[in-house]
Amino acid sequence: MYLSGQLMSSIGLVGGTFEFFHIGHQKLINYCLSNCDILEIWVSSDKIVRQKDPRISLWKERCELIKQNLSSDQSSRITFHELLDDFGIAIRHEKATKIFCTSETLPTCQIINEKRIEGGLMPLSIILVSHALSKDGEIISSSRIREGAINRDGEFWIRDENFKSNLYLTKEVESMLKDPFGKLFLGPEEDHSVAINDALNFLEDFHSPIIGVGDVTVRALQNVGSPASIGIIDEKTKRVKWDGYREIDQSLYDNIIQCTNPPGMLTKSLFESCKRAINNWTENNETTLILVNGEEDLAPLFLHIIAPIKSAIIYGQPSKGVVLRITGLESKTRCQKILSLCEKQNN
Repeated sequence: MYLSGQLMSSIGLVGGTFEFFHIGHQKLINYCLSNCDILEIWVSSDKIVRQKDPRISLWKERCELIKQNLSSDQSSRITFHELLDDFGIAIRHEKATKIFCTSETLPTCQIINEKRIEGGLMPLSIILVSHALSKDGEIISSSRIREGAINRDGEFWIRDENFKSNLYLTKEVESMLKDPFGKLFLGPEEDHSVAINDALNFLEDFHSPIIGVGDVTVRALQNVGSPASIGIIDEKTKRVKWDGYREIDQSLYDNIIQCTNPPGMLTKSLFESCKRAINNWTENNETTLILVNGEEDLAPLFLHIIAPIKSAIIYGQPSKGVVLRITGLESKTRCQKILSLCEKQNN
């Protein structure tokens, strides 16, 4: 292969997990390609990453997402490889001349060069690449995306100042909410455990927290021995007072929060309560039950945006069963759009 009429010879190496392929990854690859002719991307194996966090996507999926974001020219200059340990082929690669890293992986690259010298090879030129930063000055990282704080462009999914006013549903929003947002699990209305058990069996072990929205759902999760990590109830079902809420054991929860959310609205009170509940889980691994004075059925619009990636949100579908939706970039984007279409309360 040739580049600008010259034989391509400079081979660079870069390694990493490459989860969620964000603009920081794009910046890294662009910089690498501007400093070498051929780039070998060594993506950490499933075995390595699952030891760190079982929620991380499979190796093939991570590689595919990178490929989808490359230009045709970039694709022709990049090869993909599986990284099975901390050093990979870098300690014995005879043709590579450069290795690219960020500040976190710099020590590993220095060790690689020590091992290369011990093995009789020339050390690689270590090229340090700066991080991409989000608007708050923090590093754009896969972990922050997984926590639900930012998207792949480093933008915040949600800002507290956006919810100083209550939101009202518009006809367009109501139309968007008519169909179930997730996978429907059917079950008899007289025995909610059937649908709940099917939904839980569908989940992989690493989906957490499990968030139950609605009294019937929260009670059913409790009755099958899997209390919700976060439960949201309003003492009603089908918008009618329901005595079954009394069977929900509030002592199972580390925290009890009360808030107000009238029908057809999304209030600042509900938003702040959902945010506190998510923080209780992510920061302290504590469970929370939210008691809503009004209605809780719109809470998933907040929860999907705030919750970590791969949280499981379960809510009831009257006379049918329960709906399960796993929080991901797609669900966050959809809920963000819906909220943007709501009308703000005039102060």
